[in-house]
Amino acid sequence: MRKYRAIIAVLLFFAVFVAVPMEMKGEPATTEMKPLIYDEAGLLNQEEYNVLNAMANQYGAERETDIIIYTTLNPDNMDVMKMTQDFYDDHGPGYDRSHGNAVILTMDMRNREIYLAGFYKAERYLDDDRLDKIRNEISPYLTSGNYGLAFQKYILSAHRYLAIRPGVNPDSIFFKGWLHLAVALGLAAIIVGKMVSNSGGRVTVNRQTYEDAGNSGILEHRDQYLHTTTTKRKIEKSSSSSGSSGGGTTSGGHSHSGSRGSF
Repeated sequence: MRKYRAIIAVLLFFAVFVAVPMEMKGEPATTEMKPLIYDEAGLLNQEEYNVLNAMANQYGAERETDIIIYTTLNPDNMDVMKMTQDFYDDHGPGYDRSHGNAVILTMDMRNREIYLAGFYKAERYLDDDRLDKIRNEISPYLTSGNYGLAFQKYILSAHRYLAIRPGVNPDSIFFKGWLHLAVALGLAAIIVGKMVSNSGGRVTVNRQTYEDAGNSGILEHRDQYLHTTTTKRKIEKSSSSSGSSGGGTTSGGHSHSGSRGSF
């Protein structure tokens, strides 16, 4: 019994190891912290800022991309896309160089608009469609004023999409963590099952043991059609937030992907 318990423990450990994404098994990210949250609109308290800035540093380093949040009251009533472009030109964010890999979420609290832009690596991995997905995911939380949770989801989604090569559907079932866990546990269960079944004697009792072949048979067979019932159901329309896709080029000549919408 102890032998089987040890085997099961090893197999379960193997299952969990297989289920963990490969990118989470690499070398630990750098501990150097830099400001990646620019909350000029004052939406976050100090604790929320600290948590989000730490998340942005950790997950951004793992993808070699600065993940930035920029909130503003927009006193000059500028266009939200133009503000994002000027922010990139003026601050020059980038993981390992000025004006490098970066994704920026800009919130215009004056006009209640949001714009997401990806530069360089992020322009390729976070294209217009993927930025639309992120914006649609976080918009309900922005509308309800749950900014901290919305920003956390933005960081985590950007981190996930940056690991999936361009042109691949990021919502594919093969990228779901629970699928990896289910497959791993399934393999472990099959292996354990075979080991347990092989540990005992061979079962020789089957259907023929109790069946009287000479007197067994089908007495009567009849198919009868009764009726068909048809029902109608209204198809609900999508209620995702309105918005548009499209990037551009900053005044400094840096091209980017983009997604824009209101909240």
